[in-house]
Amino acid sequence: MRVAIIGGSGYAGGELMRLLLKHPQTEIKYVTSRKLTGKPVTVVNPNLDGLTSLKYVMPNIDLVTKDVDVVFLATPHGESQTLVPGLLEKGVRIIDLSADFRLKNLKAYEYFYGQHSCPSLCNDAVYGMPEVNKEKIKTARIIAVPGCHASSAIYGLLPVVKAGLIKPFPIIVDSKTGSTGAGSSPSEADHHPVRANVVRPYGLTGHRHTAEIEETIAPHFDNADKEIMKVSFSAHAVDMVRGILSTIHVFFKQKPEDEKPIYKAFREFIKDNPFLRFVKKQAGVFRLPDPKTIVGTNYCDIGFEVDPLSDRLVIVTALDNLVKGAAGNAIQCYNIIQGLPETTGLDQIGIFPI
Repeated sequence: MRVAIIGGSGYAGGELMRLLLKHPQTEIKYVTSRKLTGKPVTVVNPNLDGLTSLKYVMPNIDLVTKDVDVVFLATPHGESQTLVPGLLEKGVRIIDLSADFRLKNLKAYEYFYGQHSCPSLCNDAVYGMPEVNKEKIKTARIIAVPGCHASSAIYGLLPVVKAGLIKPFPIIVDSKTGSTGAGSSPSEADHHPVRANVVRPYGLTGHRHTAEIEETIAPHFDNADKEIMKVSFSAHAVDMVRGILSTIHVFFKQKPEDEKPIYKAFREFIKDNPFLRFVKKQAGVFRLPDPKTIVGTNYCDIGFEVDPLSDRLVIVTALDNLVKGAAGNAIQCYNIIQGLPETTGLDQIGIFPI
């Protein structure tokens, strides 16, 4: 398969190149960047030195769709929607890493992102979470890769929601993310003297990934519970480069006599999903999920603890925001549309210690 990457100068675009260059069934034909046109992709991706001679080209639709089967969009939010109609006319399949086509609820989209320029295409897009929409992804023309925070929350919530174990309210998600979650454009908040040694709350309320979480888990509640279901999401910036750790607080409908139903719910959810791992150990330092152990991989680790003092279930998830939270998940979808094993090109083992 021949692919193009539009918006290849950011962190997600760089991860797409890192992973696709070693993908056995893929040739990268074009990588675009307006500001770096004509320069080698290694200018901003030094880890690719000696592995590719690719140079950035302008994001011209006629050019980047020539002899190309799939186009990855790693553009800022709001830009993909201006490109997708023209790309569809060229007959390519689209895997979009931005938020432009993730939501079906247009009112929610407008609340968090503003007006959509091609809202009719939102219904055509498939939410690109293989563990949820594998069959739909196979034939989709537009695949919208989930947000990183949303992914970390959904992977933790869906098992217990589908099993009918928890109340629809309150659902509280507290998420910590590394600096790459802010993107590659420099800002005062991510200047090293400001960002280092910090645990900074930055999205305590109104975070835009909340809508994705609610839209994905709502169908798995019964009708009465859907009416009162509400997710409360908060985010913090912490002193690491990659990774997300989400701590999820939910409450049992009826507290089980033991933990067997909870174990069963998680085991059932992950059994056919090669990149979901259940982590709840009785010994060692890393007894529950930790971003440190999955950096550079497409895994999401999931674990839990039951609060003995209340009806509370605490779920913990960890993933790499640039891989399972972005480029890796995109390539997992790409494998599905090709009929390849989901793990193709994504079998990296985490580096430890790091």
